[in-house]
Amino acid sequence: MNTYSLGYIDDLYVQYVKDPESVSPGWRRYFEQFLVATDETTAKLTEAASAAADGDGQTLGNVTEHALWLARMQDQVDQLVREYRVRGHLVAQVDPLGMAQKGCPELNVESYGLTEDDLSRPFDSSALENVQGRTLNDVLQQLRNTYCRNIGAQFMHIDNRNIRDWLQRRMEVGENRMPLSHEVQRRIYSRLADATIFEEFVRRKFVGAKTFSLEGAESLIPLLDLALEKCGQHNVKEVVMAMAHRGRLNVLANIFKKRALNIFWSFDDPDPQLHRGGGDVRYHLGYSSDWKTASGDKMHISLCFNPSHLEYVNPVALGRTRCKQDRYGDTKRQDVVTILIHGDAAFAGEGVVQETLNLSQLKAYHTGGTLHVVINNQVGFTTEPREGRSTTYATDIAKMLQIPIFHVNGEDPEAVAQVVNLAMDFRREFHSDVVIDMYAYRRWGHNEGDEPRFTQPEMYREIDARQSVRKSYRKRLLKLGQMTDEEAKELHRKRQDKLEREFEATRTVPFVPDVQSLGGSWSEYVGGPEPENDTVVTGVDKKRLSELLETLTTIPQEFNLHRKLKRPYEQRREMAAGKLPVDWATGEALAFATLLTEGRRIRLTGQDSERGTFSQRHAVLHDEESGAIYTPLENLAPDQAKFEIANSPLSEAGVLGFEYGYSLDCPEGLCAWEAQFGDFWNCAQVIVDQFIASAEDKWNRLSGLVMLLPHGFEGQGPEHCSSRVERFLAMAAEHNIQICQPTTPAQYFHLLRRQVLRRWRKPLICLTPKSLLRHPLVVSELKDLEAQQFRKILPDTQVSPDNARRILLCTGKVYYDLLEARKQRGLEDVAILRIEQLYPLKQHELMSSFGGYAEGKDIYWVQEEPKNMGAWPYLKLNYGDQLGERFNLHCVSRVESASPSTGSMRTHKLEQEELLEAAFASL
Repeated sequence: MNTYSLGYIDDLYVQYVKDPESVSPGWRRYFEQFLVATDETTAKLTEAASAAADGDGQTLGNVTEHALWLARMQDQVDQLVREYRVRGHLVAQVDPLGMAQKGCPELNVESYGLTEDDLSRPFDSSALENVQGRTLNDVLQQLRNTYCRNIGAQFMHIDNRNIRDWLQRRMEVGENRMPLSHEVQRRIYSRLADATIFEEFVRRKFVGAKTFSLEGAESLIPLLDLALEKCGQHNVKEVVMAMAHRGRLNVLANIFKKRALNIFWSFDDPDPQLHRGGGDVRYHLGYSSDWKTASGDKMHISLCFNPSHLEYVNPVALGRTRCKQDRYGDTKRQDVVTILIHGDAAFAGEGVVQETLNLSQLKAYHTGGTLHVVINNQVGFTTEPREGRSTTYATDIAKMLQIPIFHVNGEDPEAVAQVVNLAMDFRREFHSDVVIDMYAYRRWGHNEGDEPRFTQPEMYREIDARQSVRKSYRKRLLKLGQMTDEEAKELHRKRQDKLEREFEATRTVPFVPDVQSLGGSWSEYVGGPEPENDTVVTGVDKKRLSELLETLTTIPQEFNLHRKLKRPYEQRREMAAGKLPVDWATGEALAFATLLTEGRRIRLTGQDSERGTFSQRHAVLHDEESGAIYTPLENLAPDQAKFEIANSPLSEAGVLGFEYGYSLDCPEGLCAWEAQFGDFWNCAQVIVDQFIASAEDKWNRLSGLVMLLPHGFEGQGPEHCSSRVERFLAMAAEHNIQICQPTTPAQYFHLLRRQVLRRWRKPLICLTPKSLLRHPLVVSELKDLEAQQFRKILPDTQVSPDNARRILLCTGKVYYDLLEARKQRGLEDVAILRIEQLYPLKQHELMSSFGGYAEGKDIYWVQEEPKNMGAWPYLKLNYGDQLGERFNLHCVSRVESASPSTGSMRTHKLEQEELLEAAFASL
């Protein structure tokens, strides 16, 4: 109903006045609710009805005028109520400093033609749902209390009306303020005391040390406390948390109950030898413990380790949650919950936040809903909101999802309690993310050595004048009679004394490093150096391979396989019978199948991974007529392990972070991420640099994640040729990662199986082929999958070491180019060796492959990459001009370049010919 309906309503109203039974029951109720008014109005309406019945035209006009007023009134009130729900957050008192105050003309009654007299009129609000009041002013006051006090709610952007109605009902009925028991109020105060006393103690004892204090945002501690209690009520088994550095020490001490002694030792750093070349700063460290709820139940809580790239830990935490849920068999995604704590500037500024949010409702990444908590300090390091974002709120990026965003004043702990309760119930009810934007401030600037008044003088005049939220809440409880002054002082004294005892212990107790050992599912696995003698058996009986290949090519009779796939499936059946050698995709499928039937689960995601970027995998088949899908690897045996493969969104950082997180809780399985082209990991380099390559060194955390990166120079341009192996090799040290480039299906088969079957757990960077996927020479016999193991270096079996005049050493696709060039030249005295594992590769392992060659021979390292890229810089750095003082080492490559390759196919072919010519020059 709107103002365009007034003519129609006029006619109906006249009918109603003459005879109420002449209109429909709905309109009759509508007119009745507005006729329940004062005696004076009732009398006028009775008089009008009588006159209308007698045909008095003037009185009938008065009746019509009143009908129009009623219609306009209803329309105006409806609009105003909606505006409070849509825009009430704009005037909510969420900023404790009172500096971000905004106006909203749409909430002024004058904007709707209403007057002060209209506000005091008797009013029936029964049609407004959840909102009650005798007068319009009563109704508006309830709406102001709900949407314009210390909580601002954004939820009207949600398309689903059921969700909006649920939120409206939950907020409006209690005016967005939950009743708190005395016990809960005292619990909130005690958590505020914990937070404040810890910060004040640390600042006093460790003057000038960086702590990234939580002061100004202490309500985070009761917020997390209440969130965990709510998780306990929801029967959650585990909570995975992630956060940046602000407040981390406080969270470790007061939520995770890390002993203050160990935190204080991290300031003293008593053993300078302990972390030589490793470790991390105290405000990046993670922790895990058990949380005991008020009802006595226990649940496990984990805080993820996090480097300085503040938000990149988000998908890592979600990956861990998904894996834990899978371990529990939790298909409803409710047994494990993620809580992510963000900063306002980072939430708005870092693109990985959008990538993470985008994962939330995707089948392969859904975790049942995440609680996002933004500690809104209203400033970056020194960057103000107007310089750091183009949106009204730091959280506006979250509006891309159909989820509510609650802005709350961090200096009102009871308002914080309300939004935590509401947010956790929403997450549980709708299995969706939810955002709490807690407005606060930084009392001491970006860190304790910073002077924020250089850049925010006005803000810090306000901050300097404010007492802590603990003190203000204490006054409230004293006024309410919920606590005495003596009780508050005693609580403060006990916490202060406990910290003093812990501090004194750092002077009297012998130092013991606080390192949480790898236990649980990780107890059987090790890191450290690669084992010298790896005895794990990766070969599989040939008969078993044939059986599995037969099963993989058995498609349900009613399934309409695409006609172009029928021939490849026929060829696989011939491979099973030993009539054809195994190609690359089949070798991979057999590696997956053998692991699955041995009880090892597999998860593989990436852009187009189901089919394969190069149309080689076809792990998920689509019925040509119905579109129904069938996944052969899910149908190998009744007792097989879980196989999960999914096309990822067009994301690298978010997805790779998610899979890395998944691998942290999946040591026994194969967890892999596949890039569409090898260099696409550039967009996720933070995940590689700060997690994958360095987590063991910094945090003693292991991962068996596999990165499958298509690599090879084939004239497709700079971004489609190189996986930038030089960057991985630059990060390679202390056996932290594996970098391999297998060149046969058998090598790939054994490499994947070795990754899972041996106890040694390290991330694997596997450079996979493109054109070689269908190269006639890139094949293996089934017996190669049965008898052999993965070999780090493949010798030349065609040229005897005694006859070799030159030794060519290479890795990857260029081997087959060199092989063809040697054949064309009719040379039988040039040996070509392949390095299949570039790292770790000990010098004695490399030298042993040249054992039969005469000392003094020239070895030419041949690579397709420019000289400043590829493996050559690493080889040159480690071996110089000689290998083991026995062989001279030279390089054949493209010339140094700022870009990996040319974009011209003809130029590529010319350069490739020159490369091969140089490799065989003077022969």
